[in-house]
Amino acid sequence: MTTSHPETSLTQATKEMREALRGQFPAHALDTWDRDSAALATLDVSAAPAVGDRAPDFRLPDASGGDIELAMLLEGGPVVVVFYRGAWCPYCNLQLAAYQGALDEISAAGAQLVAISPQTPDASLNHAERDGLKFHVLSDIGNAVAREYGLVFKQAESSTEVGREVGLELSDFNGDSSHELPAASTFVISQDGIVRFASISGDYRWRVGPEEVLAVLTAHSNPQED
Repeated sequence: MTTSHPETSLTQATKEMREALRGQFPAHALDTWDRDSAALATLDVSAAPAVGDRAPDFRLPDASGGDIELAMLLEGGPVVVVFYRGAWCPYCNLQLAAYQGALDEISAAGAQLVAISPQTPDASLNHAERDGLKFHVLSDIGNAVAREYGLVFKQAESSTEVGREVGLELSDFNGDSSHELPAASTFVISQDGIVRFASISGDYRWRVGPEEVLAVLTAHSNPQED
């Protein structure tokens, strides 16, 4: 498969995973998802925060109970915010596993990591426990925060239908029938609340990994002298 998306530290792992998916799903399902995801490369995300913008604050329930507020996290240092589609998405799982593997390095850089999806708290808890995620996994019911970040889109009906064929029903995870999802996105927000890095993948198959985030965190913790 060809893509115009720039190479990232996750590109090779994504290609290998895509090959494995060929043995797990019918060819017509993969073809449908590929077609629909490629079309999302033109998704309008002009309303999303860009580098230099102030990140919208949020307060969301954590999978382990209680609420997490961005402003409170920022009191302790930079925050990496990852919007993902859900536990059912292999691309999301690949990305989150990579961040879990680099969590010690992210923490050593003085940052915290949060992952946000429209899943219900119960679904988020199941996801965190299943994959051993040790960072904050937040539930954005109805995509309220993702909407503030300008990331929400409605899944194509063709992908919804194919998902049902293979036993995937979004409402089972999200608790509603909107079929709305956030564009896969990663933001690095400095302690002053300003976005220092923004990657928004309309085509959700291609994501940035921890290496890109760590480079930004390192650069901002060790600024060049004038």
